[in-house]
Amino acid sequence: MKEFSYEEVEAATGGFAAKNLVGKGSHGSVYKARLRGGGGRMGGAVIVAVKRPSHAQGAAKLANEIAVLSAAPRHPGLVAFLGVVAGRPAPAAAADEGAKGVAPPRPPLLVMEYVASGSLHDLLHRSQRPPPWPRRVEIALDVARAVHALHAAAPRAIIHRDVKSANVLLGRDGRARLADFSLAVTFSAAPPKENGDDEGAAAGPAPAGTIGYLDPCYTEPGRLGPESDVFSFGVVLLELVSGRKVMDVNSSPSSIVAWALPRIAAGRAREVLDGRVAAPPTARAEGAVARVLSLASRCVSESVERRPAMSEVASELHAALEDAGWRRRRRGGAVERACRRVALWGQRVRWSKRVRATKVECTEHSDSSGGVTLDREGGSPCTPNNDTSGGALK
Repeated sequence: MKEFSYEEVEAATGGFAAKNLVGKGSHGSVYKARLRGGGGRMGGAVIVAVKRPSHAQGAAKLANEIAVLSAAPRHPGLVAFLGVVAGRPAPAAAADEGAKGVAPPRPPLLVMEYVASGSLHDLLHRSQRPPPWPRRVEIALDVARAVHALHAAAPRAIIHRDVKSANVLLGRDGRARLADFSLAVTFSAAPPKENGDDEGAAAGPAPAGTIGYLDPCYTEPGRLGPESDVFSFGVVLLELVSGRKVMDVNSSPSSIVAWALPRIAAGRAREVLDGRVAAPPTARAEGAVARVLSLASRCVSESVERRPAMSEVASELHAALEDAGWRRRRRGGAVERACRRVALWGQRVRWSKRVRATKVECTEHSDSSGGVTLDREGGSPCTPNNDTSGGALK
């Protein structure tokens, strides 16, 4: 991690000029910047992103994000950062009242790689060219592997707590990256003490997340676990397959989970598919999409015991790609790859783009107990021993 001076980062953003603002969230803003120096490894300028908190609570969230990113494993699907600018707290009023030459307070800053291709939310809901089926499964696999890397981190796992399409950034290399760790926390799976005095669980963070993606079972600090991220990822899968907004106030029901699961359980899975693109053209492709829907239903199960681990989720998505005959294509030529290696500055880095979203406490999710019904033998995919290897969509 490199520590930059406030002056050089401020100059790189043009004094945090409005024209360089590329994203704004509830806790801060992200600016595009042209930063020189490259950490001593290069002399030219590199386009980066700078995250700046907008208030005191945002500064605390940014400090948490820096701490979590420092502990997170390096992974191609996880946002990493180039460095920070240390904050400067406000001077004590009693000691410095009327004093001259006292330096004004400054918020901490987070410097990250700039990703120009936008977010998954933009691709699904704002782009004039919705992605084809292979691309959607590729993105899902990238995110699944990233979340699994967080859950497998040692010595303490990391729970993201805000897995959603707006926090999935798309690079020009074709890879998806999970961003925004402002709500992330470290997690210990150690069993509670025999006397029942589990201070870690009692002192855990209050439930938080984004409405529509938030696990309905995460109702108190002691209920936080990897399965909360699994639920949120399942909502992203439904969003990927349907192209529907997670919360649509103009529809009934407004929740994508409450809308999709009954249709899937009733054997009307085709109604869930994004109508803006042609249906899967082959039986193999159709089976792959059915497999993804089956997986999504398990992830958003109301019973946390029935939700798969992220390692299984990643394995299932990889199998869906293979079974459909879809192969990831390398994007970008030698020049782009060389430029990217320069931009990495000796490490893999990712950018976090904040998209405005409402943070809410956990509320119950209505009607989300359905499962996937496919035209094959076997019961609901939410049962532990059910074969979810795919099938044709009805």
